[in-house]
Amino acid sequence: MINVLFAARSERWDQYETPLRAAFTEDGLDVDLRLDFPPHEVDYIVYAPNSLLQDFTPYTRAKAVLNLWAGVEAVVDNPTLTLPLARMVGGGLTEGMVEWVTGHTLRHHLGMDAHIINPSHAWRPRVPPLASERKVTILGLGALGLACANALTSVGFETHGWSRSPKAAPDIICHHGAEGLRPSLDQAQIVILLLPDTPATQDIMNAETLSWLAPGAALINPGRGPLIDDTSLIAALDSGQIGHATLDVFRTEPLPKDHPYWAHPKVTVTPHVASETRPVLAAQVIARNISNGEKGAPFEHLVDRRLGY
Repeated sequence: MINVLFAARSERWDQYETPLRAAFTEDGLDVDLRLDFPPHEVDYIVYAPNSLLQDFTPYTRAKAVLNLWAGVEAVVDNPTLTLPLARMVGGGLTEGMVEWVTGHTLRHHLGMDAHIINPSHAWRPRVPPLASERKVTILGLGALGLACANALTSVGFETHGWSRSPKAAPDIICHHGAEGLRPSLDQAQIVILLLPDTPATQDIMNAETLSWLAPGAALINPGRGPLIDDTSLIAALDSGQIGHATLDVFRTEPLPKDHPYWAHPKVTVTPHVASETRPVLAAQVIARNISNGEKGAPFEHLVDRRLGY
């Protein structure tokens, strides 16, 4: 019998209990799944960082912590967590992010807002450029960023990608490191942020980097709120250097009602809905990792503690 602790908020239990039990059965795993165990009896922890469980010290038998979220910044520096930590990759996150990013990229590329929001009924037949004539840059070429880059390339965009370390992908112009950041952003007309939240990425979009973009560029952030220096972005929106910002993530969530983003005419706020783990698909990822652990095979999607993701 494999003892699996579900350590997430109670509403998540209602969503995940049935899919997890089904996925364990499908993988031939004999699992006792519960919300509570004596800590020394737990073999695996299915985890959300906003769980009440913050001290991992008593879980002396556990083999791994399997995160339900793609982001691990809220748990990766926990000094009590010395177990292997796997982040969620797949589970519907990738498909959802590709759909959201592609939709908003096309929205800005085609200038849809001018037609959707047109109270004066003005007739302005402005034909947008073709996708191949527009530079789109994605900061972050992990699983989500690369999938989005491939989707945008398939539409025809001149797609650039930037990552901290070298990456290579067909039909994507890849840049990396400090020296590659400016070439990736220079004259970009649409920029999408899909970096993790680490000390090295915080405020990566600031007054200087925003100035590198093409005048009137669109900024899309479904990644992490701290990637943007909010004060600099508002100044760039006010000056016209940034034409519009579509923001799904923020430093404080829910976004405070008095935050200037709400009232800014050039900002679209979406409430952290760009992508969400789908319980049925995520349960399959978790079951596969537990199966790996029981077979002595490597865990998938392990977090590199040095990099923070």
